[in-house]
Amino acid sequence: MRQMYANTILELARNNPKIIALEADLMSAISTNKILKEIPNQLINCGIMEANMTGVAAGLSLTGKIPFVHTFAQFATRRAFDQLFVSGAYARLNIKILGSDSGVTAEHNGGTHMAFEDLGLVRLIPNATVYEVSDSTMLGYLLRKVAHEYGIHYIRTIRKNAIKIYDEQETFETGKGKVLREGKDVTIIASGIMVAESLQAADQLLENGIEATVIDMYTIKPIDKDLIVKYAARTKAVVTAENHNVIGGLGSSVAEVLSENCPTLLRRIGVKEQFGQVGKTEYLKRFYQLTSNDIVNAVEEIVTK
Repeated sequence: MRQMYANTILELARNNPKIIALEADLMSAISTNKILKEIPNQLINCGIMEANMTGVAAGLSLTGKIPFVHTFAQFATRRAFDQLFVSGAYARLNIKILGSDSGVTAEHNGGTHMAFEDLGLVRLIPNATVYEVSDSTMLGYLLRKVAHEYGIHYIRTIRKNAIKIYDEQETFETGKGKVLREGKDVTIIASGIMVAESLQAADQLLENGIEATVIDMYTIKPIDKDLIVKYAARTKAVVTAENHNVIGGLGSSVAEVLSENCPTLLRRIGVKEQFGQVGKTEYLKRFYQLTSNDIVNAVEEIVTK
């Protein structure tokens, strides 16, 4: 995922001198040091000062530049939220933000670096667009897409390897989910690393005679209301799955849509009233109940009623 980010930004910057990459001393972590070597005038290392980096991005936008800001998800949002809200969004500027190492994938960086709240924070910003990518194909496509669109765009990602879901020809429309699997009994709506877990859960459920629709809801805001309502009405049961707090992110977004348009049995898989901790991703998924087995259990709870 980090190579996809660095290679795509390098490609975009080569073709457009207005594109500037900003880093908070994480060039080696996200592989953007290759930009510094080739086109040093299009990368600024702001140091470990994320709020200031967001202010620098706002200033660059005011001069007509197109800033791409990267840091770990909690620093891109929680630490720099006021600068993003006021200097960026309130001023109606053009800033692209990549929040990496999201949720449990922060691993050994531990609780202070484990963002379970970033999607909820950026969703609160008027007119911001919020994505969570599920593989490298999607990341590359969305980076190229937002480079040509004005406004505040937040892309949440993991930094290392992601399970491949899409082929290289796939396209991704803002505000639309992708149906990856059709089933009549339950709808599983997932984002990020939980898309692969949901596909695995669908296989397990099929062995038990339950057919699950699986939707990759990669745009958290604006969310695909029509798709959610269509499948909720069809299956009468919905489970959301996210590597994020159940409050504020995908689960909340889906619950808001359902409560206003199609009241439906709903269970939310995600982090509940917990902080992060040190550990490997697989261990942390089990600890926070973010596995395919947890999705299966949630589905069986509401489908068998």
